[in-house]
Amino acid sequence: MKTPQLFKPFSRLITIIGIAAVLTACASGPEINTDYDRNADFSKYKTYGFFEPLGVEDARYSTIYGSIFRTAISREMEQRGYTKSDNPDLLINVSGKLQDKTSVTTTSAPYMGGGYYGYRAGYYGAWGGYGYGSQTYVNNYTEGTVNVDLVDAAAKQMVWEGVGIGRVRDNKTNEEVRANISAAVTQMFADYPFRAGE
Repeated sequence: MKTPQLFKPFSRLITIIGIAAVLTACASGPEINTDYDRNADFSKYKTYGFFEPLGVEDARYSTIYGSIFRTAISREMEQRGYTKSDNPDLLINVSGKLQDKTSVTTTSAPYMGGGYYGYRAGYYGAWGGYGYGSQTYVNNYTEGTVNVDLVDAAAKQMVWEGVGIGRVRDNKTNEEVRANISAAVTQMFADYPFRAGE
């Protein structure tokens, strides 16, 4: 179904907020994975810049989250000797998506030692059709994925990617969102094996 033009900016804003929430998903943070192109010559990269707009933004406006990502990524790039440029060797993009998921878990019902079923004292249990013996739990949740891509600007080829995946939770304060986006970007770049010009 096609999204009506009127609702596109609103739905994009919801997606952006959800993507930021991915990086604040839980105490341990999102699952982070990184990879790079083994054929790319990283020694030729010395400068960086950002796609305008980033994938988490809209052409008509920049977001606070876009600014937080730019600040965190710039910090990581500059710590590795890269310089920001209007004509960069590497272009950086941040994008993401949200996906509704369902988790179904079936477990054995716990042994009821006391109460009404205590008279069985563990010697026997109810038959399967009795409705006792297993429980099924259905959990609906939203999973979000955030991508940070480094692209060879001349070749127009992605050379490195950091991916954060987590369940979206929206009970964080603005300061927690800022801190956790920053921490997740740091975690992504911890596995970045290169320095500018080397």
